[in-house]
Amino acid sequence: MKKRRTAAGEGTDMVNYEEKLLAALADKYRKSKKDRGTNVITRRTKLNPSQLYKNYSRNDGDMTQIEAVNQAIFRCSQEGFVTYETEGFSSEIQSIYLVDEKIGEIEDYLETKYGYEPKSAKRKYVEGLIAGYSGRSPAAEQECIKLRQALEKNRIPPRYHQTEDLLKALVFIENNEKELYLREASLLIYGDSKYLEENVLGSVCRALRDCLGRPCGPAELEDEILEEYHITREKQKLCLKGDMTVRILGKELEIGAFPNGIEFFADELYKIEQITVKTAVFTTVENYTSWLRCDSSKTALFYLGGYATRYQRDFLKKIFSDNPTLVYRHFGDIDAGGLYIHEHLCRVTGIPFQMYRMSRAELEDVRFQSCLHPLTEQDRVRLKSLEKQEMYRELAEYMLERGVKLEQEIVSYYEL
Repeated sequence: MKKRRTAAGEGTDMVNYEEKLLAALADKYRKSKKDRGTNVITRRTKLNPSQLYKNYSRNDGDMTQIEAVNQAIFRCSQEGFVTYETEGFSSEIQSIYLVDEKIGEIEDYLETKYGYEPKSAKRKYVEGLIAGYSGRSPAAEQECIKLRQALEKNRIPPRYHQTEDLLKALVFIENNEKELYLREASLLIYGDSKYLEENVLGSVCRALRDCLGRPCGPAELEDEILEEYHITREKQKLCLKGDMTVRILGKELEIGAFPNGIEFFADELYKIEQITVKTAVFTTVENYTSWLRCDSSKTALFYLGGYATRYQRDFLKKIFSDNPTLVYRHFGDIDAGGLYIHEHLCRVTGIPFQMYRMSRAELEDVRFQSCLHPLTEQDRVRLKSLEKQEMYRELAEYMLERGVKLEQEIVSYYEL
């Protein structure tokens, strides 16, 4: 094989390739139609060495890693767990195949030596979930039905470990009769005030909506469904800055008298009778540092902080209703998250927000080059989805081509 060792220090973290190889083949087999007995064409369960070590077939691959992969394959072959094929007359391994008849023995070996969870243990775990949560609430029962259907097809449901978190929340929420804030509910369910919001909230709300047959409308927020179960988010503050007048309970408040803006609790929104914006432009700002930095002499400013909440949505709708002729724009990060926040903002408010300082020009600006960040794989996935929308296509294509993104704070520091 035409291989050479990489520079000293490269590739020194050695992976246990025997475990990685056998676990990958076992998982692949268990997910296949062969295991469910529904296959029409019999295909061998196969891996390539590059799926174990990505630089296996590259000339600059680390010889230590490559040899470790080869030795793992040889050992597994001697145990009768796998067979393999080499590349023509070369000794380089091309493909590795599972010996299907050995799947049970392989799983036992992995469990004993590496703590691997075999399919039988996964099935037992899922059966325990069904026994523990079935019938305890409507949405939880609906989820348990899905679990049963998967087992009936000899399938292990994907992300089955996370399903218990979902079931815990559904049973608690659907049986709740107390007025609770979201983080109080999270504490009572998980013993952690942020766990529900950060890990499970989306799947919980979708399960509740699915059970009620009430999909999320285009101008509705997904978690508003929780209010039907006496659970609300904590009091939020709305942040304003600029030349505006707010009439509240017959009295007028001049926001412009406060150079650094004001904050007020969102649940007082119903008291507001009229909002008059005296500038020609109204701008929402994604990040707090940029909101503080932004000059309010030419535009009214509203701190968004991320995806618009229910109260922010309603407040912005009120501003738009009272001031329909303004130019509305949004200023945020130039990354996939920033674009999704803009899309969500326009959708839930119904306001045609323009994107402000969120373009290719900022990504090319010489002043910002040292602040550009590389895209992650998740960034690329999300940007490829955004490419399908005409509004974001050109910017998304440029970001994907150059592999860059930019936080808005550097733009506001220089420009606003």
